[in-house]
Amino acid sequence: MSDGATRVYLTGAGGFVGSNLARAFAGHGADVVAPTHGAVDLTDARAVARSVAAARPDAIVHAAIWNDPAALLTDRRRAWSSYVGATRHLADAANATGAHLVLVSTDWVFDGTQGPATEDEPPNPINPYGFLKAASELVVTERAERGTVARIAGVQGLHLAHRNTPRRQDAGFGYLVASLVDALRQGRRFTVWDGPGLNVLATPTLASDAAELIWRAVQRGVTGTLHCCGGEHADRVGLARRAVAAFGLDENLLAVGPPDPAALPAGGVPFDTRLDATATAAALDAELPDLDTMLARLRAELDPSRSAA
Repeated sequence: MSDGATRVYLTGAGGFVGSNLARAFAGHGADVVAPTHGAVDLTDARAVARSVAAARPDAIVHAAIWNDPAALLTDRRRAWSSYVGATRHLADAANATGAHLVLVSTDWVFDGTQGPATEDEPPNPINPYGFLKAASELVVTERAERGTVARIAGVQGLHLAHRNTPRRQDAGFGYLVASLVDALRQGRRFTVWDGPGLNVLATPTLASDAAELIWRAVQRGVTGTLHCCGGEHADRVGLARRAVAAFGLDENLLAVGPPDPAALPAGGVPFDTRLDATATAAALDAELPDLDTMLARLRAELDPSRSAA
């Protein structure tokens, strides 16, 4: 690390995970350089090289994605460039400046038959997003002189750049708790999906907790593959019911039913993406939170006035 504050070049700071990374890093006194897509096109190798050289970061944390699942199939050239090409450009820029590169990846690099998957389990993705992330992981592993793959999973929490717009339920776990809490607090019925075509088992992770683990990796210079996730696995319905209890909500407003067929992405999703993070916890000297702890922290984030009382 350089003298003084750690300088982090962060991509995707305007997104869900990226906004939590930006807050966590700043909270630790880091100097965060977070260019927008309009400022730096990550698919342009020269633009990336110039931007990173000017920033002179100690670490590059790459959280930006092209978040359009349908288009990943229809515009494959752009998809490849946005994921794999962008990661390659950042790896080259990191090598040129001596920076540590951290790629934020996903539990969807697995096919749903491997859970709980350890950090060294070979990926076997079944959909475009998982494939592109797995290919990007390989770029970091093979190309970055100091590279880390930080897989996250079933991410819960607040989108700090768009706090009042929780995403609707989809085939994955992301935002599930915030979405059901928002509905039940307004007295609306919420149907948690269960059935074929869904990611049913995962390792729910609070976005802010994942950010803290990634910060530890940056500070300690830990390379290789990490599972920056929670410490307890859950199924969709079980997570929903635990959330209702943790938030003191009306359990009669929670229902279980089949998913909306229109919400199931082409190519399918992995059924079981549970991650084993034993090696990561040891490498980072971190205690991974159980589900009740994670939900309590999420409630504190959603209700800051309550937690301060």
